[in-house]
Amino acid sequence: MRNRSVLAMLVCLILLGLSPLAADSIQRGIDVFTTMADGSTYYDFAKNPIPAGFFCRNSKAFTGRVALKGVPLATGTPGELWGADTVIERLDDAAFGANGTAVTRLQFRALSLVSIAPVKTGCGAFHVYVSLAGEQRVTTMSIHRTKEGGGTFVAPLAVDARMSFIPVKPRVKGARNLELKGSFTFPARPLDWRFNDGAEVKRNGSVFVDTNGDQAPDTRLRGTSNFSTGSPERFNLDKTTQCPCSERVCHTDSATGKIHCTMPPPPPGCQARRC
Repeated sequence: MRNRSVLAMLVCLILLGLSPLAADSIQRGIDVFTTMADGSTYYDFAKNPIPAGFFCRNSKAFTGRVALKGVPLATGTPGELWGADTVIERLDDAAFGANGTAVTRLQFRALSLVSIAPVKTGCGAFHVYVSLAGEQRVTTMSIHRTKEGGGTFVAPLAVDARMSFIPVKPRVKGARNLELKGSFTFPARPLDWRFNDGAEVKRNGSVFVDTNGDQAPDTRLRGTSNFSTGSPERFNLDKTTQCPCSERVCHTDSATGKIHCTMPPPPPGCQARRC
């Protein structure tokens, strides 16, 4: 009798045009990204100049733009995150309600960027490294399921970052560390998501990741899950290589002049390919 009931339910689902395998929740886990190295990610100091005397006693205020690119995060197993430099964690399982909306909490967990070119000052040239500065703020993510394969989501991203300035030519031993800290909040805007069925990205059970920017793994994080950014309609696999395409997403904090553009990293053996 129980088998008959299950069969009847499956028949009803098919008649209604719904897949019996469709997930009714988003599992908690991490989303990983690589930062574009084309100059689209940068920090513009025009609005918030580095003060005079920062680089050395006689340095002038710095109002220039620092273009950034990603540096692959150090992981317990090399290449475990496929060269990703940014990790964001969805902290809760998110079940869809009757209105097709699910809610979870979101937190930055790792960030690894470096300036594309050294910053030139009257005190010499400096490489700029960007990492997270301590425990990160938590924001709320609303996930809207509008179709069988996915939908849209909205979530502000809060990040407290550390910018370290390292001289291209090392200075005298014992010189002070040059660091700036900044808090950014990227406003929420609708973005596409799709269910990750595992075809395009190998899921991790957990990963050991460098979260404080010292190039040594220090924290074990939950792995990837059944959620991926990008539109179901635009996602496709190359017929020959079975490699996916990825969509670029840019987050902008207009108040500070910070822009961060990323794409999901390609799986092992695949080249980065934009949709």
